[in-house]
Amino acid sequence: MLAEHGTPLTRFVYGLTRGHRQTTEDVVQETMVRAWRNLDTFPPDENGSRRWLFTVARRLLIDEVRKRQARPAEVASLENDLAGTGDGTASAALANHALREAVANLSEAHRDVLREVFFENRTIPDVAVRLGVPVGTVRSRIHYALRSLREAVLA
Repeated sequence: MLAEHGTPLTRFVYGLTRGHRQTTEDVVQETMVRAWRNLDTFPPDENGSRRWLFTVARRLLIDEVRKRQARPAEVASLENDLAGTGDGTASAALANHALREAVANLSEAHRDVLREVFFENRTIPDVAVRLGVPVGTVRSRIHYALRSLREAVLA
């Protein structure tokens, strides 16, 4: 199946991901796994099987886009950004201290939103319902809280 449909499927997904190689590889792999798991319903003819694979790949990409829209962009580890070269223990400790101070200086509303999204792993709409605020307010609080933390730690 991979030998027969792998190259066209990879080209198709690569075009949809606008050349993002890692996402392309992940989607093609997941598509093949789903085909293997559904061999009993997999179309036997070449055209039907290719359509099935392309449809699954397209839906996986749609799901990925929706998942990214439901959660804010992830922030790179501050420890990696600030550690520099060498042992890094002192740099990590300083970054940890700066981050703790920056979090303590956030308003309670900003801390609540960050805790719900990043530690409780809740979606933005869920957080909005839990806190009784509009979705836009949650997004705004996340943005300003992260900006404040970034400025405090990197300053």
